[in-house]
Amino acid sequence: MTKLKISKKISTAIINSLGAGVVPRMGLEYIAVGREQELNSLLKNLDDIAEGIAAFRFIIGNYGSGKSFILQLIRNQAMEQGFVVTDADLSSERRLVGSNNEGLATYRELMSRLATKTRPDGGALISILEGWINKIQQEVVQTTGMRPNEEGFDNQVEAKIREIIQYVEDLVHGFDFGTVIIAYWRGYRLDDDELKAAALRWLRGEFTTKTEAKAALGVRVIIDDDSWYDYIKLWAKFIAEIGYKGLLVLLDEAVNLYQIPVTVSREKNYNRLLGIFNDTMQCKAEHLGFIVSGTNKFLEDPNRGLFSDQAWRRRTKESRFLAQAGVQEQIGPVMRLNPLTEGEILTLLQRLTEIHTQNFATSVKLKPQDLKAFVQEIVNRLGADALLTPGEIVRDFISILNVLHHSSQVSFHELISDVNFKPTVVGKDSSIDEDNIAEFTL
Repeated sequence: MTKLKISKKISTAIINSLGAGVVPRMGLEYIAVGREQELNSLLKNLDDIAEGIAAFRFIIGNYGSGKSFILQLIRNQAMEQGFVVTDADLSSERRLVGSNNEGLATYRELMSRLATKTRPDGGALISILEGWINKIQQEVVQTTGMRPNEEGFDNQVEAKIREIIQYVEDLVHGFDFGTVIIAYWRGYRLDDDELKAAALRWLRGEFTTKTEAKAALGVRVIIDDDSWYDYIKLWAKFIAEIGYKGLLVLLDEAVNLYQIPVTVSREKNYNRLLGIFNDTMQCKAEHLGFIVSGTNKFLEDPNRGLFSDQAWRRRTKESRFLAQAGVQEQIGPVMRLNPLTEGEILTLLQRLTEIHTQNFATSVKLKPQDLKAFVQEIVNRLGADALLTPGEIVRDFISILNVLHHSSQVSFHELISDVNFKPTVVGKDSSIDEDNIAEFTL
């Protein structure tokens, strides 16, 4: 096997993240095992979005099956290809709609986490706007020969900015959106930090009253719980017009919608999600992609899941022909994550061993039969009928490697055979926080 070449920064991020039960933000390509079909399918969606088409996919799987990993992997690929990407975990405070502005809270989170290739950690809103303004200024210099301090230069720049704004003004709320973008440009041109800050507040959905927005920016509307998705569509269109390939929105932990206790509130969220689904599938949005991850129950529970709604069941239920044939569709709206094979899990453990050994410059070496013994020990302790996912395996394995690194007095087989070794169980009966532990690998 070819030795992995990986920087200290990335190897440390991988080990620390997996050890803490979260998905690494970097270095995912080193531990991407067994999801080639799923990734290729999502990459085709990116091609469609770049062409101006909208896309919507569900990623469905059990706890620990790797939903969050897939989201993070496609996030990194999208940024590398020139998309703007944003993501949010749904929760009791962040939903799609709610009586306490939970939908607006999700929008605000998405705005704060806007990311690009040059700003991969989020917070890219200002760099997107000012990078675009700088690009237009350079174009004016090249096409007119004018310099930035010459009279009439700023008028030329504003004229080009307005050309772009015209492309979004015909969309719902597009005129006000364009007005605020122009306000940001004027604040930028005049070094008016107060005007720029007001424009950013409005774009982030932070104004709470229309009166306040009108006084600060001259617009009569604000982004609220009812309208936030309209502005996501505006952002997608605008982002494509200023040189990016499109906007990709990733929503994780959709199981939190399933867990809403009040039926009316839960159904309102499902209806809002249905509106987004219909918009994207019917291409009423442009250059926009939504990928939503959830558990099997979130989708299939006939009492509380999406399947409790006939409209959702019609759109997402697997074809009976595919079910009978035992095959899985890779381009439909629902992507189901199947368990990794034993060989894929062993490959993953081998890669983690290499990364750990390289990171700490240790001599811990495990043979294939050692890795098989570890997996078998997990099976023996959890029971042969347990549905093993990498979520049940990886965190335990990292812990074993950490112990071996710090102690030369104990062997690998002694550790896994010890009566105190208890594999992490990810499930409803576990005392461990399944939402934070389960989904950190493939």
